[in-house]
Amino acid sequence: MKLSIRPRRMRISEGVRALVRENVLSVDDFVYPIFVVPGKDRLEPIDSMPGCFRLSVDNAVKLCEKIEALGVRGVEVFGLPEYKDEVGSAAWDMNSPVQRAIGEIKNHVPNLVVIGDVCLCQYTSHGHCGKLTGSYVNNDETLELLAKVAVSQAAAGADMVAPSDMMDGRVAAIRKALDDNNFINTAIMAYSVKYASAYYGPFREAADSAPAFGDRRQYQMDAANSREAMKEVALDLEEGADIIMVKPAMAYLDIVRQVRDSVDFPVAVYNVSGEYAMVKAAAAKGWIDEKRIVLETLTAMKRAGADIIITYHALDAAKWLREG
Repeated sequence: MKLSIRPRRMRISEGVRALVRENVLSVDDFVYPIFVVPGKDRLEPIDSMPGCFRLSVDNAVKLCEKIEALGVRGVEVFGLPEYKDEVGSAAWDMNSPVQRAIGEIKNHVPNLVVIGDVCLCQYTSHGHCGKLTGSYVNNDETLELLAKVAVSQAAAGADMVAPSDMMDGRVAAIRKALDDNNFINTAIMAYSVKYASAYYGPFREAADSAPAFGDRRQYQMDAANSREAMKEVALDLEEGADIIMVKPAMAYLDIVRQVRDSVDFPVAVYNVSGEYAMVKAAAAKGWIDEKRIVLETLTAMKRAGADIIITYHALDAAKWLREG
């Protein structure tokens, strides 16, 4: 039988494949997360995240200069404070590492997009993402604190703030506080669909943010739910979010596609620490081709609908994409 329809014709060479490729991964898609700590000249490897480090502000600036040279467009700044208390007040202290890093990065690498993580878990003595009433994270009393964090980061020079706490109403509270303080052009990248996930384990080592008791399932989303994700997205957009995020990425690409199909706003995904660590561990054993696995995985996120990919693989991926 003679075949007249042969899809393989469009796969016959790299040139043809490139011409008909439906989704193209680009270094422009990436945001690289960094962890800043107090002190000077600190560069501390994170054991569970090979290739990632805790950095003092001076070294964070040096890294950001290299990040920009690779063509990566942005960084998201997380921090470990000098002190912790019940309400996480170091989170809005202008002398804390995050605020200082934001300011120094914008001074030295002004074209790099700097995103501040707005949460309290790294800063509270109990490790939860808000103010406690007994063992309950008090949603409404937390909103004022999150707004203070966002304003402090905007004052330091952040281009965007990214609330990751999953409190109800936090986007509206942050938007109002930013506008009231004349930061009308500071964008909000909302962690709109953040699941209570086991994939966050290595991050909690990196940021010293594990809860002292219980877990975060009373405020982060249930992994079994997808319709609820659409509700969270709609609420955050109504409250003033500029970008919607889904976290984690790999196990939730179905959610990314649903979000992409339902909104005309930019969609971000966070390729989280556990996803990164599994790839690095398998690559270290020689069980996988790290370059191919990483680029395939990031392309899957793009194919699912992500415009922005926050990933610890960003620097390696940028080099590999440049090599072709």
